Amino acid sequence: MDVADLLDRAAAMVPADVANEAGVMVVDVREYLEHDEWEVALDLLVDLDTGWRPPTAWWDLLIDSAELMWLSDAAAWCRWGRWESIHGIVRAEVRLLSPAEGGRRTPIPGKGILRPLWDVGRRTAAGDPDLLVARIWVESAPALPSGATGSVRLGPLSPALWRHLQPGMTITMHEGRPTVGTATIIEVSNAR
Repeated sequence: MDVADLLDRAAAMVPADVANEAGVMVVDVREYLEHDEWEVALDLLVDLDTGWRPPTAWWDLLIDSAELMWLSDAAAWCRWGRWESIHGIVRAEVRLLSPAEGGRRTPIPGKGILRPLWDVGRRTAAGDPDLLVARIWVESAPALPSGATGSVRLGPLSPALWRHLQPGMTITMHEGRPTVGTATIIEVSNAR
């Protein structure tokens, strides 16, 4: 199957009434497909992931399209979206401590590479914080510098242990024992 076919199949799965923040709809994607503007069509399809819960098959089509076009960043984002379709979404506003406050000296890379520990309120049998692992995807930036604040998506290693989180709750980020940042939950959705 070629890129055009994959993108056409993905477009056919999007409900006709779904629109992104800019008002783009699947009908707009089809116009780009008619003119063989595959990369633009892919970008628009990826941005149509709000307002409905895309199935993993939709993400698979987008991943395959991105890989055929050698768009590694787009493929990585689509893999993340696929993961969220299965496990749910956790979005937060993170504030990293500066190095002077005991925080990181280097920025957080933006594409789900870093897997810090998080205190989400669970306790061990001894009463200590039960720190859990979650990957970080920095939204709208290639990285989040030390001392900065930004929106992130979290990919918990054990999603079921994060289900109690609600918007407005604060969790802490750790690399070892010290706190290196705090995060306020802004969105949580459960797995399918």
